[in-house]
Amino acid sequence: MMATVPSLCRFTAILGSCFITSSPRSCKIRVHPHLPICLITRKLSSSSPMSQPSCQPAGATKTESARAENDQEDVLVQYVVLRRDLIESWPLGSVVTQACHASVCAIWSHKDDPHTLQYCSPETIDSMHKVTLEVKGETQILNLSEKLTAGGIAHKLWIEQPENIPTCLATKPYPKSIVSVFFKKLKLCK
Repeated sequence: MMATVPSLCRFTAILGSCFITSSPRSCKIRVHPHLPICLITRKLSSSSPMSQPSCQPAGATKTESARAENDQEDVLVQYVVLRRDLIESWPLGSVVTQACHASVCAIWSHKDDPHTLQYCSPETIDSMHKVTLEVKGETQILNLSEKLTAGGIAHKLWIEQPENIPTCLATKPYPKSIVSVFFKKLKLCK
C-alpha cells in the first residue's frame, strides 16, 4: 500500500528494520500491513527546526516498542576492513576499488542468504549500513580472516591478482549484535 502524507510535521516511520524519513513537504510510505508501524513525529516550528521525537505506535504495547528499539539497534551491517599500509602507499582510488570488490563479492557469494536478501531488498536498499575499519597490514588482515572463519562469520578476503596481495576483507551482511564482537578492537578507517 502506498500513502502520501502532507507534512505538518516531519516524521520517521519504522517498518520492521526499515526507516523512511519524510521530506519537508510530503512523504510516500510503503506500508506492509503485517508489520507493526511506529511513527516518530517531530513538530516543526519557526524557532527550532525539530523538537524532541515521540513514538506512538498504533495499538502497540511497551514490549512491542522495546522490540522496535532493539530492532533499530540490531541493524544489518556489512563490515569492510582495509589495510593501513596500502592506504598510505597506494593511490586512494585503488584502495577504494579493492573495498568495492570485496564488498560486492561478499554480497554476491551470499545472495540467497536471508540477511543479504533483507539488506539488498527494495525496502532497505537506500539505507544500507557499512562499517569501514582498518588493520595495520597483511599479517593482521590474514589473522582477522582466520578469526572470522573460526567464528563462522562468512566473509571475503579479497586477494588482488595477478600480484596475489590480500588487500581487504568484507563480511556478508549480519545483524550488528552477531558480528560486532569480532571487530571491536579495530579502528575506524579515516
